[in-house]
Amino acid sequence: MDAVRLIGASRCALMGSGDAPEIMAEAWQAQALAQAIGSRLAVSGPPELRGEALGLTELAGRGCGVLDAPVLDINRLRAAQLTELGDARRALLDLGGLLGEVGIALVGIACGAADEGTYWQCMEAIDAADEARDRVLEMLRRLAVRDQEAAAG
Repeated sequence: MDAVRLIGASRCALMGSGDAPEIMAEAWQAQALAQAIGSRLAVSGPPELRGEALGLTELAGRGCGVLDAPVLDINRLRAAQLTELGDARRALLDLGGLLGEVGIALVGIACGAADEGTYWQCMEAIDAADEARDRVLEMLRRLAVRDQEAAAG
């Protein structure tokens, strides 16, 4: 499945999540998907994105590492369903939106956390999602510069 469809599925699943464990599981799924997209861009994306894509892969991996990994059947792991990147710009725009939504959802969980462990887990995951989103925005900026240079040249 292409990245844009998987990101859309993640956004819907995040919005449909009810309680804290479901939201945290969807945040983990989103980070895993960001990691997979970053890996794909690092290997076969535009050359000017490869360094930032590696950074995205590392940051999203950190985001997965701070959240408890949900027990999922491999068929429910969205990152494993990524078969093609498709339009890199569109995928990055949508991924940036997803990572922002993940951060907002985790803020809600952190604010209502009943225990300190959940609070700090959310705070670390918020930080990772925010930094990953920054990498996505930088990749979008680089694509815009490339397009401007191509149009001028």
